Amino acid sequence: MRSVDEQLARALAAAVRPAPVRVAISESQGLLCAEEIVAERALPGFDQAAVDGYAVRSVDTQGAEPVVLPVVGEIASGSRQPRRLQPGQAVRVATGAPLPTLADAVVPVGYTDGHHARVTVNQPVPSAAYVRRTGEDVQTGDVAVRRNSVIGSAQVGLLAAVGRSKVLVYPRPRVSVISLGDELVDVDRAPGQGQVYDVNSYALSAAARDTGADVIRVGIVSTDTRRLRETIESRLLLSEIVLISGGVAGEIGNEVRSALRDLGDLDLTRVAMHPGSVQGYGRLGPDATPTFLLPGNPMSALVVFEVLVRPLIRTVQGKQPHRRVVSASLLSPITSTKARRGYLRGQLLRDEDTNEYLVQPLGMSGSHLLASLAEANCLIVVDEDTTEVSVGEQVQVMFLAQRG
Repeated sequence: MRSVDEQLARALAAAVRPAPVRVAISESQGLLCAEEIVAERALPGFDQAAVDGYAVRSVDTQGAEPVVLPVVGEIASGSRQPRRLQPGQAVRVATGAPLPTLADAVVPVGYTDGHHARVTVNQPVPSAAYVRRTGEDVQTGDVAVRRNSVIGSAQVGLLAAVGRSKVLVYPRPRVSVISLGDELVDVDRAPGQGQVYDVNSYALSAAARDTGADVIRVGIVSTDTRRLRETIESRLLLSEIVLISGGVAGEIGNEVRSALRDLGDLDLTRVAMHPGSVQGYGRLGPDATPTFLLPGNPMSALVVFEVLVRPLIRTVQGKQPHRRVVSASLLSPITSTKARRGYLRGQLLRDEDTNEYLVQPLGMSGSHLLASLAEANCLIVVDEDTTEVSVGEQVQVMFLAQRG
């Protein structure tokens, strides 16, 4: 039986980024930048007013008494008309307006009487006061956005500020999701005797999408060897990761192995975890695409996704692969399977008085209880050497995605 850490290491070893593509900056958010963005001009590109007020020479505002200066014009934001300030004068300026020549400071309107012809300055200002200097934010030749940085809203704004309409990025990894099982029907059909809805292709697609992947939900695929092979071969050519649920054990497992025998190294093994011990992993097709065989049980499939698939998708995107883990005090006793790392559903709380983390186990009676996972906001991680944990003991808790 392989350990969780060994299985995870095998998966992460396959992390290969898709080839970079150039996209509009409006489409780049959340993606990894694939180039160094060097500013070709300074930002700001000119000395400008940081507030509404009066452009002045700072030396003309100094003195023990209020200073009266003639207002010789007005400059609006966006003005392209050059102006020159003479000693002892003021020019009214709007926020963002270019400063006239010789002006080295702006007096805010609140420091004055606000008049348009002759303004009384009640408070002196030092040089550079309320001025955005040329290149104060970015100098010509500076790296505005670095390669391998994740593009967020600030980076999108900076790209726009330096005049870039497009940027080279690593696209979201494409994840194909396939469900196998003769008992499955899609949600738009009424299940007959012995049939159940296809839960996994929807749940796993949503989980992959939450992780930032570009998801193709293939849905239910026939277990006929020829059709199964054709479907998977086509997905391997169009995906960075393939997820196949329900194709691990029993007769279906044999059919899957037969269909994929010569597509690459596919390893069906037990992993020392629960739920989801029985699973498979391999690198198939001409590009050695990481391919996961997940349990048909929805709860088990989602736990395996959290533990093994999500870190791979995050790594491909250049993001932190692992969920945040904290220590919490257990509110109800739990049991765990010997020699397997347990991932048990829980609800993480916080004591208002002590600020201590508390965790309430959910749905401990069976791995099939999907509703309890919907209520969970964490997984309680129990190591392989522990079979029982009592109330009040500390356990490791892995955050899940926040709801709401």
